[in-house]
Amino acid sequence: MRANRAVRLGLLVLVCAAAGWALHTHWGQAREALLDLPPWAPPAAVLAGMAGLAAQMMAWRALLAGLGSPLPRRVAARVMFVGQLGKYLPGSVWAFVAQVELARDHAVPRTRGAAATLLAVAVTVATGLAVAAVALPLSSAEAARRWWWALALAPLLLAALHPKVVAWGLGLAARPFARFREVAESGSLDVGGRAITAAVAWTLIAWIPLGAHLWVLTWAVGGDPLSSLGPAVGAYALAWTLGLLVVFAPAGLGVREAVLVVALAPVVDAGAALVLAVLSRLVMTVADLAWAGTGLLASRSRPGPHGSAQAEESNRPT
Repeated sequence: MRANRAVRLGLLVLVCAAAGWALHTHWGQAREALLDLPPWAPPAAVLAGMAGLAAQMMAWRALLAGLGSPLPRRVAARVMFVGQLGKYLPGSVWAFVAQVELARDHAVPRTRGAAATLLAVAVTVATGLAVAAVALPLSSAEAARRWWWALALAPLLLAALHPKVVAWGLGLAARPFARFREVAESGSLDVGGRAITAAVAWTLIAWIPLGAHLWVLTWAVGGDPLSSLGPAVGAYALAWTLGLLVVFAPAGLGVREAVLVVALAPVVDAGAALVLAVLSRLVMTVADLAWAGTGLLASRSRPGPHGSAQAEESNRPT
């Protein structure tokens, strides 16, 4: 038990250090541009980013509840936002593992935690591409032409969120893992259409403030507030989604910036677009750290001494 706690504490320190280093790096890159912004812009952008992340957390929580492990909002926030700091380490697997292990502390079996997180990623990708497919062709023809293949996948991925397709996909993903396969075949990982619908709705809502944070920054550097709204929302949805798919890049580093520079070309010049990409990265890192800190402070509950074991046992097929 002590060794397990020591490993977890070490991992927490590591991911916090990685996120802190990312914040330091982006501050160094964006310091001058940030100081040139109107005083209202940075806090408004951070609050918008935090609102988007909160809606994403609600989507993950809805999926977890649909799988049979509902969590209070404060607990879900702690699990997701602290676990998500793992994305600042190379390889998205760290955020995945951290989130599953933190959820297990609150009697969520690893199988359910893993399934909810995989489904949340699928919902994020499908809705992100759908939002970009609607917004970018109307506002950034170059971005739509360059990443047409990603936008074309949007309707297929949305259709794949049907509960029957989701059940088949989870069963396919479970095949290499004996324990996961056993649980999937028992039907314990079936998630209803209501939970998936709720997750899709929350994630669609999330793209509005997430795009708004970039729109605020674009407006603050001189972009037209009307013509920049569509490119900002569509660009950020596509940038986030493609960055999520490139698993070896910490938090999509480099991928997001490349997409944003192209997609924002209709409203700002290339130099300003690059500055906006760096500012966006800084703002979202602050939002991640703010939510992680809030989650740690707001939820200090501990599972019972046998909570995790009971949850795993209840997940065994009879």
